[in-house]
Parts: sequence; C-alpha cells; structure tokens
Amino acid sequence: MRSILLFAFLPAAMMAAPALGIVKPAIAQSDGGEALPAAFKHVAGETLFFSCNISGFTKSQDQVNVTYSVQAFDPKGVPVAEIYKSEAKEEVGPQDQNWLPKIESQIVLPDILLPGSYKIVVKVEDLLAKTAADLSVPFEVNGRTVTSSPTLVAKDFRWYHNEEDARAMSQPIYHPGDNMFMKFDITGYKYGDNNKVDVSYTASLLLEDGKSIWTQPEPATEQSEAYYPKPYVEGEFGISLNKDFKPGTYFMAVAVKDAIGKQNYEEKFQFIVQ
Repeated sequence: MRSILLFAFLPAAMMAAPALGIVKPAIAQSDGGEALPAAFKHVAGETLFFSCNISGFTKSQDQVNVTYSVQAFDPKGVPVAEIYKSEAKEEVGPQDQNWLPKIESQIVLPDILLPGSYKIVVKVEDLLAKTAADLSVPFEVNGRTVTSSPTLVAKDFRWYHNEEDARAMSQPIYHPGDNMFMKFDITGYKYGDNNKVDVSYTASLLLEDGKSIWTQPEPATEQSEAYYPKPYVEGEFGISLNKDFKPGTYFMAVAVKDAIGKQNYEEKFQFIVQ
C-alpha cells in the first residue's frame, strides 16, 4: 500500500517550476497609455512607450534577482536605438504572491525610417535560477519607400508650390509669378564613423538648351552622426518666378556631392512654365 501511495505523489513532486517568461507586452503612445493594436502604424520620430512583465522567476530567501534588456530593430535586424538595460533586484514577502516585475522603457524612433515590420526584442535573465528568456514584439512603421542604391543618386523629384503643401503636383506646370518648391531624395552615399553623413547639393535653373539662369548661392549640406544609419537624405529648396518669366520648357538641375564616399552625381528634371 505504501508503494502505491508513493507512486501517486510522484507527479506532484516532480512538477517543474513555471518557466521564466515575458508576459503582457504592450506599446502605447504615452506613459501609462492604452496598449495599441499590433496593426497600428507608427511613424519616424515617434516615442514608443513599451512595457511588459516577467513571470516564472525564482525567489530565494524572499529575494528576486532578474536582469533585462530592451532594444528595437528594423526589418533587416539593425538596431534603431541604443539598448536599454536594467534589473529587478527586490525583496518580496507573502503579500507579494501575485507580484510580477514590470519592465518599462521609452524607445525614440529615428527621424527617418523606411516603412516595414520592426520589432522590440526583450531579453531576461534570472540570476538565481540561471535561466533566460526572450520575446520579440512586432510593430509596424509607416513612411515613404525610398529604394537604396549602391552609388550616389538623387531621385524621386517632387514639385510643389509651397513648402507646406501636403501633396506633390501631378504635373510640374507653373505660371509666371508662381512659387516653386522642390523635394527629392539622396541615397547611395557612404557612412563615416558613428554613421556620419556628409552630403551637399546645389540646385540650378536651366533653359531648355542647358544654359543656367539661376544657381543656389550656397550649397545645402547635411552633416550628421547618428546611432542608426540614416537611410536617405531629403533635399529641398524653393524659388519664386518673376511675373514676367517667359513661358517655355525648363530644367531644374541638382548637383550632389558625397564627401565621405568621394562621389558626385548630377541630374536634371524638366518642368513647364505656361
């Protein structure tokens, strides 16, 4: 009879402790805000308020000793912000039976990001039990798609009347006296130390035969360093046409220089004045 009772109690005695885990992950737009749905579209420059809890940790003599890290990555696995590290080293008592350590972190997204599926990776280590766990929390980023290039290029030239215009013109047709504002993308430049970018560009207005009738007084420059490599540089400039500007076909030319990669690129884009 004793052997039967011993066999009956074996399953309970051999039950493993709950495995170390990461539960209740949430991304919000403010500290303590409501969790956003997984399909929510975030944007570059946004601050993500991330939180989650740790479960299955070990308690030894009313002590908890857990370390953790949080970091966000782009679709290619490149980290977009510096890693956040901390620990939960607490004393717990009987009243804390249902207590779970909470991880809270703010992730500031870079000012320029390509659209796609990103992720937040959380890693936890229980120093008492010598166990570890990790969790990937996906999130979506919305934005403009700018195709990368192996060499320096200026492309996706867009025409506006004013800097504040939300949409580019469908056709670059202007009239005498109009304001002109242009935007374009620069990619294919090389990076220096600390993801340094050193790009400059000069715009010129050309007649149909290629003769220049206006050139930017000084080159516009983008010189910056960042934790995350800037995927592209957005160039922009504007001019105003005189009221007696002669109708015809013209070109806006852009000369781009990459100082780090020692590259140069020139391109011209046609527009019409009616």
